[in-house]
Amino acid sequence: MNTRAVRRAPSPPDLDRLSFVGVTTGQSAATRLFPAWAKELGLHDVELVGHDLPIHAKREQYRDLVERIKSDEHERGALITTHKIDLFEACRDMFDRIDESALLFGETSCLSKRDGILSARATDLVSAGKSLDEFLAADHFQKTAGEVLCLGAGGSAIAITVHLLGRAARITVVNRSQGRLDAMRAIHARVNPGAEVAYIRNVDPLMNDALMGKLPAGSLVINATGMGKDTPGSPISNAAEFPMDGIVWEVNYRGELEFLKQALRQRTGRALQVHDGWRYFIHGWVTVIEEVFDLQIRDDQLARLAVLSEPERLSAMS
Repeated sequence: MNTRAVRRAPSPPDLDRLSFVGVTTGQSAATRLFPAWAKELGLHDVELVGHDLPIHAKREQYRDLVERIKSDEHERGALITTHKIDLFEACRDMFDRIDESALLFGETSCLSKRDGILSARATDLVSAGKSLDEFLAADHFQKTAGEVLCLGAGGSAIAITVHLLGRAARITVVNRSQGRLDAMRAIHARVNPGAEVAYIRNVDPLMNDALMGKLPAGSLVINATGMGKDTPGSPISNAAEFPMDGIVWEVNYRGELEFLKQALRQRTGRALQVHDGWRYFIHGWVTVIEEVFDLQIRDDQLARLAVLSEPERLSAMS
């Protein structure tokens, strides 16, 4: 049985490596942007190496990959997408340290090594918070009495809503599967058991339209479903109306982005603030790079990374 990752480019033996674990890593903007990011940050002789594994890969595949990251002196760590939960569950006993967020979420998005010690972290909580803080004022919900409608209950949705617990008076989460809703509910209960959150299992876009239509002005609507990127379409219909003076966050940054287009068509008429997932993508990578390479990336460096990334963003959105 072949338990190795599907794709791994050969590396010169003297280069340090940051592993990128996903499904189709070659399609990610990060594979094209990392060389420029590394140069900007002074990370010389470091390369990004993609490891493509099928969704819900075999336990042995995850363990083989983590063992190589742990034992190879040139492997500095890893950024993990898609496989965050499965890899964590398969390799939990292989980690020397597990941070509180990884224990809370039951997943890892970042592996790093210090003096041979392999640490697992869940960094989505950090990158989601940084992204939210860029467009959502700390007192926004107190000033507007707005609510939150989060479409989707996966890892990103959990990280985002954990930040919003206690800030918004009410959060409504909609998801296709009950299991993800139950997992989110359990995490929310541990973080803020008194928060008012409604968990709704639904697959009908028209019901999502109705839920959005009941939101007060100034509400935040989030598409964290993956629709428009991983699967076609949008979780709402073209007849849906966004809340007046609302904030719309499309967590995706590439794909057909139908939800984003729906919001943009109403931006002027409904006085909307509309944001895509590009900054979330950048913050996700920056947070992992800081941890893996023991860096503190300054605001001015982050701004330069964003400038370097702009052509790729425009390409992804076209």
